Amino acid sequence: MIQNESIHILNGTEMYKRYKETGFLETEEMIPFNEAMCYGETCEDIFSDEFIEMRAKVHHVTRDQYNDVTLKPLHPLFQENVDHIALWFDEDMFCQMNVLTILAWLDQREYTGTIDLHLLDHQYKPMSDYSLEAKGYAALYEQVMIHRAMPEDVVLEPLKKGVELYLNYGEKDSELMVYIKKHPDVPTEKLVPLMLENFSEYGLGDTQYFKLIEDCRENR
Repeated sequence: MIQNESIHILNGTEMYKRYKETGFLETEEMIPFNEAMCYGETCEDIFSDEFIEMRAKVHHVTRDQYNDVTLKPLHPLFQENVDHIALWFDEDMFCQMNVLTILAWLDQREYTGTIDLHLLDHQYKPMSDYSLEAKGYAALYEQVMIHRAMPEDVVLEPLKKGVELYLNYGEKDSELMVYIKKHPDVPTEKLVPLMLENFSEYGLGDTQYFKLIEDCRENR
């Protein structure tokens, strides 16, 4: 086993490409987390066969495709004896649900190394930092993402806000759904960019907004 390893987990391939291009963290090992955990179903045992099956269906890809896109980049995390992990994510809901999933997996694995969470703006510039331990996040993940319940106490304020947005955004009276209903005659391809601009704190992408608009208009 390789000792004293430090791994930096980035929010997706775009951030990975940006950091490679700019030389940021160039001497460190960087891996992207290519997921959208704020969307679709999941299960308790993170990265298990059941998890892979469920998430592949959510993304409409095969298990092999999910493995190539999401799991292969994470192999250094799975295989090496890592004693320091740095997470580089935005404050938005999309990123915070990804952060929660990673922290929950580390908790499930009883990870005892150090964890630094670096929160960034939309230009990938660091805004704030937290030092964490992988404790309590598995229970938090289960409560939020399996049972869809708001925890009584979430210590990290950005994560708390992300959880609140996550639990609400698909509801009929959420601000996203209300906005869609207020623009019934705007074509989907024009409404999506408006929502991307007006609701940046959610961090959702084109695909998620297309599906939200589709579901909202089908059920009206």
